[in-house]
Amino acid sequence: MRSLRPFAAALAFATCAALCAPPAGRATTPAPETGPRIKIITSAGNIVVVLDPKHAPKTVANFLFYVGEKFFDGGTFFRAIPGFVIQGGNKAREKPSDPTVALETPSKTGIKNTDGAISMARTSDPNSATSEFFICDGQQPALDGSDTQPGYAAFGHVISGMELVRKISHAPAADEMLVSPVKIIQIVRLP
Repeated sequence: MRSLRPFAAALAFATCAALCAPPAGRATTPAPETGPRIKIITSAGNIVVVLDPKHAPKTVANFLFYVGEKFFDGGTFFRAIPGFVIQGGNKAREKPSDPTVALETPSKTGIKNTDGAISMARTSDPNSATSEFFICDGQQPALDGSDTQPGYAAFGHVISGMELVRKISHAPAADEMLVSPVKIIQIVRLP
């Protein structure tokens, strides 16, 4: 007679997988175990992000350069689309001569644009990212790219403050631009 243990174990695993899974549309990319941590200090509260230099070294180095230069101080989260993204930067300090960073695609890094992912904003030119960034509000697989589209470079994950990300994403906006942008007081690297 066969033992029921393998069946019971499979049933327990399936039950746990169903009950422990994140809600639909809110799947998350696991934050890296280690990596630089930054705090985005805003007029509405704080967001803490862990960056992933192991998988996206150029993108993380670029972002940390701007953090070290205090480039984001006085910037804003200015764009918001509920259930999609909030976008931030410091438009007052941007210049056409700002250096760009080569795209590290999600297919190469393995870092997907999932709920809480931080990624570089860019123009239609895949290698045009400079300082603007966005944080995903929900799962955004279309931003990961495809065989014909390169996608957007995710380089870390929110570990604290997703409630603020969702609050900003649902704030009043006109044509995706926040009616009252949320001030970025500063972005600091945590010890």
